Amino acid sequence: MAELTLFKPQSGPAPLAAGLLLSAAIAGAAIWLGNQPSVASLGLGALTLAIVVGMLVGNTLWPRLQRACDPGVVMAKQRLLRLGIVLYGFRLTFQQIADVGLSGIVIDLLTLCSTFALACWLGRRVFGLDRETRWLIGAGSSICGAAAILATEPVIKADSAKVAVAIATVVIFGTLAIFIYPLLWPLVSTLLPGITATQYGIFTGSTMHEVAQVVAAGHAIGPEAENAAVIAKMLRVMMLAPFLLFLTLLIRRDAPAGMAQGGIRFPWFALLFIVVALFNSLHLLPVSMVSTINQLDTLLLAMAMAALGLTTHLSALKRAGIRPLFMALLLFIWLIVGGGMINLGVQHLMG
Repeated sequence: MAELTLFKPQSGPAPLAAGLLLSAAIAGAAIWLGNQPSVASLGLGALTLAIVVGMLVGNTLWPRLQRACDPGVVMAKQRLLRLGIVLYGFRLTFQQIADVGLSGIVIDLLTLCSTFALACWLGRRVFGLDRETRWLIGAGSSICGAAAILATEPVIKADSAKVAVAIATVVIFGTLAIFIYPLLWPLVSTLLPGITATQYGIFTGSTMHEVAQVVAAGHAIGPEAENAAVIAKMLRVMMLAPFLLFLTLLIRRDAPAGMAQGGIRFPWFALLFIVVALFNSLHLLPVSMVSTINQLDTLLLAMAMAALGLTTHLSALKRAGIRPLFMALLLFIWLIVGGGMINLGVQHLMG
């Protein structure tokens, strides 16, 4: 995600190393805390703890650390996250991916289309937002948060200020979702006893904003939900490329002379995730090696969570403004309620 800052980050290997070390220190502390029985009994996993500790540091000490650590924190939040998602494939097999199957694709597609259409309607008819703002918030809410916003920006040629506002909204509600979805699971399992953890994981992956947030929420719910959530989310991320192509064609239709000459950025890490999961399905590596890789992957994902927390500030509420914030709130409610209805309907018809 983009970050507005009053300081120009330092360049060179030292700030890169400092930011990575800071992220690793927070991640290590979160992993240690998550392994304590008293903390684990509360349902707080390492990834959730990493973003909480990161946010505490980010809203207190970060202004003094930002200049020295920003490059490394950005790397942890972006590149280490993608590497962590790719390595997450070692936790999955092709059979688990097949279990999500066609119904998962249909759920993701319906959620994406309905959420983006609602964003366009709300932004124009209810909140009077400009096209770039409503498209950016719609893309972030319907696909994969800040990554979708940053990928959409060159296609629609949006101002950097609008990009920052859109990112602020999806970070705020995506972060809330990390805590809300695990809390909803006991209620959902009680009211709808036929819903399995895998199905709730698909709901989580098909409706939450960021990949990292999906991993954290799924991790707090349980292994089955986490695996299904990540698979559903990665299928949704892979829809980013056709979505951007659709926007490009739409802009060219409305403004033939206009703005959409930028290239399409395809999320290759999503494909690599699938390739690694397929490789893992062959069981070619020793169990001990796979276990070591999974431990490394937990550290990488916790570092990404810590970095996301470090750059999530309460001041984002002020930057977002009232109208974009309310629009994002309604989309967030739709993702939970409407996305839940889509999941129930599709799973009933195709389950």
